[in-house]
Amino acid sequence: MKKIIILLLTFLTFHNIQAQEIKTMTYFQNDTLKLDLDLYLPKKKTNEKVPLIIFAFGGGFSGGDRASEKSFGLFMAQNGYAVASISYSLYMKGKDFGCKGTLTEKIKAIQIGVSDMWQATSYLIENANTYNLDTSKIFISGISAGAEIGFHASFWDYKLMNLYKNNLPKDFKYAGFIGGSGAIQDINLITKEKAIPMLLSHGNNDDTVPYSAGSHRSCPTNASGWLILFGSYAVYNHMNDLHKDIELITFCGGGHEFSGYLFHQGQQYVLDFVNDVLKGKRFESHIIIPSEKKSAGNGKYLFCE
Repeated sequence: MKKIIILLLTFLTFHNIQAQEIKTMTYFQNDTLKLDLDLYLPKKKTNEKVPLIIFAFGGGFSGGDRASEKSFGLFMAQNGYAVASISYSLYMKGKDFGCKGTLTEKIKAIQIGVSDMWQATSYLIENANTYNLDTSKIFISGISAGAEIGFHASFWDYKLMNLYKNNLPKDFKYAGFIGGSGAIQDINLITKEKAIPMLLSHGNNDDTVPYSAGSHRSCPTNASGWLILFGSYAVYNHMNDLHKDIELITFCGGGHEFSGYLFHQGQQYVLDFVNDVLKGKRFESHIIIPSEKKSAGNGKYLFCE
């Protein structure tokens, strides 16, 4: 009897996953590069256009896979949202993205990834009618390197930094940003006019991507790969100063291992966030998750003591 129940649950789970509509398509191709995305669509058809979340995986611009967060795509599709999980150029593959690398190469990796994200966004807007997507409700999201893509795609000057010909619509703006352990090079790019609602999560003891202001990979200032970044806590304080909508989840004592939290255990946070944004709700919150382990980094933040 126990085996029958297990088999039934397995069948139902498999059937539910299969029932979700997943389409794989090429959003960019030239003589040397082919980039695909997986589009997760709600199985329940409606006359209303569907909001979209574009997702970029993590992996230091040298590895990773767009299928790694399949459960997130399925979860959001089951709740009425489309998710486009994109591949992007892994420019740092075989190169040093750490302290022995070079600043120019790091910035170039981000710029290429951001341009790919903009290209994917343009493609999805152009094909929105085919897939019943609402182009006024496009969110951007990512983990680690993918969150760095999300930050810069949201706030960089498109005309200045875009490497491709395809253009986003004039005055295009993402509806919101969801980032796991990401950071931005220049926090002053986030202005009152450009700010969008954000949901961020980060470990306060992250030595890969700084939680507040700090160097990427904790590199010393004399390292060739030294790069200053402003992480989630710095952005949270900045957004508060601008009186803009922001929610931060801090893992006290946590490191970079929490970068995927929002897209794994914290999927409900993402669903609540996008629902609140689309309902026009105002919010500001800092959710603090304590850790049992003592961390040297905790002393910098009274809320973690």
